[in-house]
Amino acid sequence: MKLRDIAAALGCRLEGDGEIEIAGVAGMEQAGAADITFLANPKYAPRVKDTRAAAILIHEAVRDLPIASLVSSNPYLDFARALALFYQPPRPAAGIHPLASIAPTAEIGEGASIGPFAVVGERVKIGRNAALYPHVVIYEEAEIGDDFTAHAHASVREFCRIGNRVILQNGVVVGGDGFGFAKDGQGRHNKIPQSGPAVIEDDVEIQALSNIDRATVGETRIKRGAKIDSLVQVGHASVIGEDNIICAQTGLAGSSIMGRNVLLAGQVGVSGHLTIHDNAVIYAQSGIGGDVEEGAVMSGSPAFEGRQWRRAVTAFPRLPELLKTVRQLEKKIERLEAALKESSPSHE
Repeated sequence: MKLRDIAAALGCRLEGDGEIEIAGVAGMEQAGAADITFLANPKYAPRVKDTRAAAILIHEAVRDLPIASLVSSNPYLDFARALALFYQPPRPAAGIHPLASIAPTAEIGEGASIGPFAVVGERVKIGRNAALYPHVVIYEEAEIGDDFTAHAHASVREFCRIGNRVILQNGVVVGGDGFGFAKDGQGRHNKIPQSGPAVIEDDVEIQALSNIDRATVGETRIKRGAKIDSLVQVGHASVIGEDNIICAQTGLAGSSIMGRNVLLAGQVGVSGHLTIHDNAVIYAQSGIGGDVEEGAVMSGSPAFEGRQWRRAVTAFPRLPELLKTVRQLEKKIERLEAALKESSPSHE
């Protein structure tokens, strides 16, 4: 593909030879003479001189180097768009594989690709252009919109609702039972029925082996545009806000409410029955035990304000030394007090 054609497809300004043939997209260190690469973070600019790439996506054109530039206001986003020009993931063959099991009352929209051993239950409704890979299971009366993709071993439980352009990676479970039990007088745990569905809105992606529990009553909801990484647990009756990013190994207990544009880094624990408000950022391995204000940056376990946490962790390795110094100062004060007492005149 010629560089000028890539520039046109991405809407970037071309600086350099537009006739260069581009065969692929790669990072700066891995790129070869027929690749295009990108620079999104200015601190990596010195590496541009060492790349073998034929062209680069960048904020400003590269001068004094033999590399063509595609000038972009968002090089990282355009890098992703360029990848899509060269790589399209495979999809099951069009139609329904003879080894798939489709209930006679299910409604499947046109353009579906359903692989072997996929199961679609009674009264399920699925929109246009669905791609169900082998061993996907859609339980009874689930409703799913257009352009749905479910990779192998993903499951959508009964009565759950999924919007348009939703992607479930391998092993995702939408609408598994919430963790709810009531203890009786003998100390035994009795299961509480989990009657409320999980609802996934448009343009959500949930990555491998993550679970979105159904609610005891009401619903669990993942709002438009949220992206959930692998190995994430979303407890029953939680709400994940629009455009949230939830990174791997994060766990949300039941009734956790998230505002818009919240970021939870890896291994965050949320204790539940609390609200994390819009635009909050929670650093990795934080423990959230209470509400978080809008725009707050939190870290630590238990979590507190991020800048204060950074100062605290800088001090942690010095605590033994500081403790030793405090003890030495205490002894000096004791000696000074004793000396002052001895030197002062006695009073009867």
